[in-house]
Amino acid sequence: MAGPDDHLYDVVVVGGGPSGSACAYWLAEAGWDVAVVEKKEFPREKTCGDGLTPRAVRQLADMGVEEAMTGAHRFRGLRSVAFGRSLELEWPSVPGFPTFGYTITRHDLDALVSDRAAKSGATVFQGTEAMAPLDPDDPVAAGRLSSCAGVLVSSKGGASPTELRGRYVVVADGANSRFGRALGTTRDRGYPQGMAMRGYYRSDRHDEDMIESHLDIRDDNGDVVPGYGWIFPLGDGRVNVGVGLLSTNQRWKGLNTSRLMDAFVEQAPRSWGLSPATSCGPPTGGRLPMGLAVGPRTGANTLVVGDAGGLINPFNGEGIAYGYETGRLAASFLGEALSGGGSQSMAAYERRLDEDYGTYYRVGRAFVRLVSDPRRMRLCVSSGMHSRWFMAQLLRIMANLMRPQLSGAAEAGYRGMVGMAAALERLERAGISI
Repeated sequence: MAGPDDHLYDVVVVGGGPSGSACAYWLAEAGWDVAVVEKKEFPREKTCGDGLTPRAVRQLADMGVEEAMTGAHRFRGLRSVAFGRSLELEWPSVPGFPTFGYTITRHDLDALVSDRAAKSGATVFQGTEAMAPLDPDDPVAAGRLSSCAGVLVSSKGGASPTELRGRYVVVADGANSRFGRALGTTRDRGYPQGMAMRGYYRSDRHDEDMIESHLDIRDDNGDVVPGYGWIFPLGDGRVNVGVGLLSTNQRWKGLNTSRLMDAFVEQAPRSWGLSPATSCGPPTGGRLPMGLAVGPRTGANTLVVGDAGGLINPFNGEGIAYGYETGRLAASFLGEALSGGGSQSMAAYERRLDEDYGTYYRVGRAFVRLVSDPRRMRLCVSSGMHSRWFMAQLLRIMANLMRPQLSGAAEAGYRGMVGMAAALERLERAGISI
């Protein structure tokens, strides 16, 4: 099924989603012998909001995938809705990024990126499950990621398990990474975890050029919860509708996302036409670790990327862009390691993650803790919705589209948030909760 047992790949990637396929593409483009192990067969369904921000579009363009996205729907910005107000916010202009996004189902998108990796030379084993790491060195060692010699895989049809050996192994099997846990990853339960649910509905407004976010969704008590509802036009007769909850607060632990979803669909503007009659099927959902919640992410010959490393943005629940980015980043350090850098190059991957995302995600985690209180959430949202200018600056921060070389309002506000996050961390270390 997987070729000769004695074949040694340069890299074996576990998971063919955004991070795994991006990593495989960049490795194959650089000439390395890479194999991808994907449990499902493309195209396959994947629970997601199906929205691509300019950060994700940039990565798709760099991989040469954007030109193949013929079925994608292009949109120019975000419509924020809350407390009876509506504000249309176009994507900000940032050097190196487009000023538009796309909506496209993961059913279609993931197949396109995987195919791009294969055409660049990666060997993609679909319908093949990664059963266990090969020869992990002390898989129960606390606080570190084990090394391994490859992956024991099993294909559909009952064939005997096969060994895929690799000099390096990338963990890219998603938010509930079983393979990562086998190598020693754990989730810090003090970090935010998202809960999301989405479904598809037929709608006459399916081809609008704005995605819509509702910032005042409520629980059974009528309290505004720290999250949002969304309606994303797909351009194919359907809209993607969902709710996401962002919180570390135990208050929200028992919140039923199915009921939250039902309430949001019921309360959504009638012009969208959302109802049981226009539903395309039951909604699906899942939990998502955020803000660098999962670690360790680096071992002597192993790396963790994307959702498997908890790299989802705490501000907005976006994971696709960071999957593409960290897959690409991992590929660059793996290339250095394969070229002679060894374990030093691998360790540099973790340092680069902290440089690129560490401070931003610390701010995001602090933001989630602050808005976990319903009163603060209501105050922040209701006040912000009175100023289009303010919400435009907040969008720039939450979408991670700031201009590092400039000192605009968003950048100044973000620097203030960095100081706030540091102060909150000091209070927490002192045992003082907010």
